[in-house]
Amino acid sequence: MKPERAAKPAKDKDSWQTLWPSQSPEKSQPLLQALHILTRDGALNADSRRKLTQVLHLTQLLRPALETLLKDGGEPVLADVGAGKSYLGFILYDLILGPAGRGSVVGVETREQLVETSRALAAAAGFDRMQFIAAPIADANLAGGKTDMVTALHACDTATDDAIRFALRHEAKVIALVPCCQAEVARLLDGKDGALRQLWRHPIQRREFGAHVTNVIRGLVLESHGYKVRVTEFTGLEHTMKNELILAERHQRSNAQARRELDKLIEQIGVKPALLDVMTP
Repeated sequence: MKPERAAKPAKDKDSWQTLWPSQSPEKSQPLLQALHILTRDGALNADSRRKLTQVLHLTQLLRPALETLLKDGGEPVLADVGAGKSYLGFILYDLILGPAGRGSVVGVETREQLVETSRALAAAAGFDRMQFIAAPIADANLAGGKTDMVTALHACDTATDDAIRFALRHEAKVIALVPCCQAEVARLLDGKDGALRQLWRHPIQRREFGAHVTNVIRGLVLESHGYKVRVTEFTGLEHTMKNELILAERHQRSNAQARRELDKLIEQIGVKPALLDVMTP
């Protein structure tokens, strides 16, 4: 007699509702299906569960800063740059800004087709305080020239630096970055001699060291501009290898000590990434 095969686990149609931090998760189902976070029949698969876990975790990390902006009584503007399909912007609107009845989201994405898709989805969802700009991050400018929060989720290589420039140009109070595929510093270190050369002599270590140094420099640049910077884990490594979150909140106009530390690090490493163009002499 053949042993009975174990039954295949059914697609999980209900557990996403236990993850969704809303009193009426069913109202969000059409949005999540349109974003392909849920399948057509309203279930989670392995890929969609990873997406859901990542975006919800980042939402919870950003919620305190957003709620502080909302407490001021104004209309906070959140700019999600390098937005792609705008997962993050839609979910922050659905869970926080929409229920608050105040605040807006601007998605900045260079691919026109994704922008048109996001516009159509926002209209279908009734998210009338969402808008989308089709432009490279470096060229995008918001009406009024200011924003309250800038987010960049997995903006690749120097696109994260463009997000920092955008945030500084628009005088953002809060900046949240999850960098991806940092390669510029590794390229600059290739063939570079010096007392610390053993840290980057091998290509695999050069890539890892370059990525680490890139994010350290980004943090010091933001601190030099008066931000209080916290660097933490975005989500577990089982969900993504790109899991470093740089969260910056502005407390002053500048920080001379951070600038000195940045200058010292650049001198020791011996490379100058392009992001240093935001630093005044």
